[in-house]
Amino acid sequence: MGMVEQWLWRQWSHRGPFAAAMFPLSLLYAGLAGWRRSRLEDTQRHVVLPLKAVIVVGNLTVGGSGKTPMTAWLAQSLKRAGYWPGIVSRGYGRRNAHASLPVHPGADPSAVGDEPILLARRTGVPVWVDRDRVRAARALAAQGVDVVISDDGLQHHRLPRDISILMLDGKRRLGNGLCLPAGPLREPGSAVACADFVVVTGGSPQGGEYAMRLETPGTVSSVGRHGVQRPQREFAGRPAHAVAGIADPERFFTALEAAGVDVIRHPFPDHHRFHARDIDFDDQHPVLMTEKDAVKCREFADERHWYWPVSARPDPAFEPALLRRLESMIRLKYLG
Repeated sequence: MGMVEQWLWRQWSHRGPFAAAMFPLSLLYAGLAGWRRSRLEDTQRHVVLPLKAVIVVGNLTVGGSGKTPMTAWLAQSLKRAGYWPGIVSRGYGRRNAHASLPVHPGADPSAVGDEPILLARRTGVPVWVDRDRVRAARALAAQGVDVVISDDGLQHHRLPRDISILMLDGKRRLGNGLCLPAGPLREPGSAVACADFVVVTGGSPQGGEYAMRLETPGTVSSVGRHGVQRPQREFAGRPAHAVAGIADPERFFTALEAAGVDVIRHPFPDHHRFHARDIDFDDQHPVLMTEKDAVKCREFADERHWYWPVSARPDPAFEPALLRRLESMIRLKYLG
């Protein structure tokens, strides 16, 4: 699957024969996406939530763009500013997709999904998974949450949003600008103009956009042994298996190589449900993985398995601009 995804992105980077062959289906997809958005936005007008605000973080393309690190950073930023945030998520890949559940740091990833557990651990704020994000937002409001962050929620138009943050991969951007399957877009690229903020990872921002770096703390943590850490420099100059079940495994592998690790690549599909055999190799080389993947591997990991955490570091101008927008929006809401 990792190879298939890489092949697709090569096709989606330009308008070649593949895009031409898929173009009729792309037009159909774009039309359905527009119809669905219009219908849900009409429904949205009748939804009233007992919250100060809803902030949506998402992207327009298939694949990773830093949504989860941004969501975690945003929760911490709101806490520092005196708000009581909570996070709603679909919980992609969970066993019972229709269940409405709170997420605890020790939850079963097959029940609630991998990213919600990571967010619960990283932020310490209430997290709720539900396909119906309006129902999840109401559940968090009942716990005292005053600002809800919708993770990967840009296409969930039934949930009213006060601020939208669009994440872009700075290298891939919008690919060839076409909707699935001819291109990588989940909805037409004109939706970029509807976002309040555009944040770019892994490339140079254009006018009006904000950059965001993904940084590591200088240590790696044991997957199966809580609290055990080692300096990243201990892994430099030696071979290590790199396991990644994320949207863009190559980004993770490249980051390890930049830190001096001799990477043995093992890409898996995004949200892959790992088994012990997936991370067991016939040698004693260390096995490095992302924090999201570590959530699903802790029960069968041993002393060879480590995760390499990353955190979002947005442009310093982004936080005050976001908080100003939030404060002015809340004032207008209460005046209205």
